[in-house]
Amino acid sequence: MLVRVLFFGVLKDLVGAEQQVLEVEHEASVGDLLDVCRDQTSKQSEVWTRLAVAVNREYASRSKVLAEGDEVALLPPVSGGRP
Repeated sequence: MLVRVLFFGVLKDLVGAEQQVLEVEHEASVGDLLDVCRDQTSKQSEVWTRLAVAVNREYASRSKVLAEGDEVALLPPVSGGRP
């Protein structure tokens, strides 16, 4: 099944794209999708373990089961500002 993945922040650099349409197994979870995304990058980063994920614009856990055509946004932690 196909899902659209949006990459934000440092993930755009790691993946080399702002978005991709990826094929995942039927009844794949958000965690399964993260494994696919992480495996396609040449640089491994701990950012993959600290992401916020939104499915169809609602925050979701790694156990959420995806459906055909879902839009998944991967949001890395942000830093900056004053201490």
